[in-house]
Amino acid sequence: MNFFETLLPTSFRKVLTTPMRVFYLCTFLNALGSGLTLSFYVVYLHNVRHFSTEFATLLLAASAVASLATSPLWGTLVDRFGPFRIAIISYGSMGFTLIAWAFVTTRLSAAIVAITLSILGGAGWGPNSTLLARLVTEEHRQRAFGFNFMLLNLGIGFGSLVSASIVNLSHPRTFSALYLLNAVSMFATGAIYVTLRRYGGPVRIVHDDPVRNSDGWRTVLADRRLVQYVLAALVLMIGGYGSQEAGYSLFVVNNLHLSVHDIGVIFFFNTSTIVLAQLWTLNRIDGHSRTRVLAVVGALWCVFWIALASALAMPPAIAFVTLSVSMVIFAFAETMLQPVGSALVNEIAPEHLRGRYNAASGATWAVSGTVAPLITALYFGNGLGNWWPMSIGLTALLGSALMLNLRRSLTPAEDGRAA
Repeated sequence: MNFFETLLPTSFRKVLTTPMRVFYLCTFLNALGSGLTLSFYVVYLHNVRHFSTEFATLLLAASAVASLATSPLWGTLVDRFGPFRIAIISYGSMGFTLIAWAFVTTRLSAAIVAITLSILGGAGWGPNSTLLARLVTEEHRQRAFGFNFMLLNLGIGFGSLVSASIVNLSHPRTFSALYLLNAVSMFATGAIYVTLRRYGGPVRIVHDDPVRNSDGWRTVLADRRLVQYVLAALVLMIGGYGSQEAGYSLFVVNNLHLSVHDIGVIFFFNTSTIVLAQLWTLNRIDGHSRTRVLAVVGALWCVFWIALASALAMPPAIAFVTLSVSMVIFAFAETMLQPVGSALVNEIAPEHLRGRYNAASGATWAVSGTVAPLITALYFGNGLGNWWPMSIGLTALLGSALMLNLRRSLTPAEDGRAA
C-alpha cells in the first residue's frame, strides 16, 4: 500500500461524489474568509476601535449568550425545514452583517452587530454537520468530518497569511478591508451552496409519522449520553477554543509584548499543522475509543497553556518560537477533537432529530464562548493576567476526566472501538 493510499483510502475516495466535493469547496471558501479575521476580535475592538478590554471580552460573552439562546431554535428549524434553507439564510445574512461590522464606531453599534453575527453564525454549525452526515455513509463519517476539518483549516491558514500581510494597528481601514473580504467569501459560499438544495431538505418520512413527529427537545435532553457529552465537551472547550479566542491574542500582545503580525504567523503554524497532519491522525485514531481520544485532546491543550505561561520568562524571539511549537501541539489535539466529537454525536443521533443533536453539540461553542470571556475578564481586569493560562490548562484536564467518565455510558460501537 503506497503512502497516498494510506492517507486517503480508495474506499473513501469513492464516496467523494460531486455533492461532497461541492460541500467541501463551500467549507474552504467560508474558512478562507473567516481566517482573515478569526484571531482579531478582541484586538480589533480594544486596539483599533479603542473600546476597553472589559467591554470587548464582555461583548464576546454576550454574543455567545445570544448564540446559545437561539441554538435550540436553529436545531428545530433544521429538522423542520432541512439544513439547506437554514444554511442559505445564514450565509446571506452573515455577509451583510460583516459589512456593518467593518465600520462600527460606537459601543451600541458594536454590540448590535456582534450579537447579530453570533446569532447568524449559530445557524451554520448544525445545518452543515447535518448535511455532511447525510452525504456520507456511517462507515466513512468520522473520516468525512476529519477531511472537512482539514479543509476548514486550510482555508483559515491562507486567510491568516493574507491578514498578516495586510493588517496594521495604525490603519483601522486595513481591519475594515479584512471584514469586507470576509463578507465576500460568505456571499460566494452561499452562491455555490445553492447547488446542494436537493440534498438538504427536511426528513419527509418523519413528518408523516405522528409518533416520531412528536419527538422534540424533551426527547433529545432525555438522552443521557448526549447530556454527558455536552457537559464534558463544554469544559474541554473552555480549556481550549473558548479561552484561546477570548484572551490568547490579548495575552500575546499585552503580556508578552509581541507584535500583532506575530499572531497571524503563529496561527498559520496551527492551521498548516492541521492540514498536514489531519489525514495521518485519522488513520491513527480509527478503531480506538473516541472518549479516550478526546481525553488526550485535553492533555495536549494543557501542555499548550503551560507553554504560554512559560513564555513570560523568555526573550521575545524565544517566546515566539515556543508559542509556534505549542500551537502545533494545540493543532494536533484539534485533528482529533473535530472528527471524533462530530462522529460521536451523529452516531447516537436518530435521523429525524439530527439537527437538534448537532445544535446541542454546537451549543458547547456558545457556552464556552460565554464563560471563557468572563473568566478572561476576571483575570485581566484584576491584574492577574499572568496567572490566566495555568488556570485554563487545569480546566482542559478536567475536560479530559469527564470524557473518560462518558465512556461507561457508550456501547463499543458508539465509542468507535473496533470489534
